[in-house]
Amino acid sequence: MENRQNGNGPVKLSDRYDMGHVQEVVRQAQEELHLLLQQRAEIMKRIGTVKQTIAGLANLFGDGVLNEELLELVDRRSNGRQPGFTKACRMILMEAGRALSARDICEYFQQKMPAMLARHKDPMASVTTVLNRLVDYGEAQAVALHNGRRAWRWVAEPATERVSGDPMGLQPVA
Repeated sequence: MENRQNGNGPVKLSDRYDMGHVQEVVRQAQEELHLLLQQRAEIMKRIGTVKQTIAGLANLFGDGVLNEELLELVDRRSNGRQPGFTKACRMILMEAGRALSARDICEYFQQKMPAMLARHKDPMASVTTVLNRLVDYGEAQAVALHNGRRAWRWVAEPATERVSGDPMGLQPVA
């Protein structure tokens, strides 16, 4: 806390302001932050649902149904270079349609993208770090498997949140 001198000795900066007012501003900022974080989590769920829908359509009908921008947005562009490690983990998790352990993802990398794993001293730790970061971003959810081990699944809106009668779960645009 900053101290200043006046004629009577040092004065704390907190003595110069109404701390009740400052605390109220801090409380309001905290509430707004909580609200924004909640909204971000809801938006990330919706993004996950839409990405899964687009990826599913591309799996059914081929990537040709997607334009270049969509290919980039759903991490399916094949520009000859490997996607980033986080993007690759995201893509694996999103397309799996089920919870995967870090070991599952490492095995996928070993089969499909071994060069990417070779860049990591401890691939399991790297994958686990990325998966936990995706949880922090609201894109994935950590779950316990039947054997008690931890796994992660891509977050998408539950079917009950989707518009009933629409098998794709798409909501009309207003």
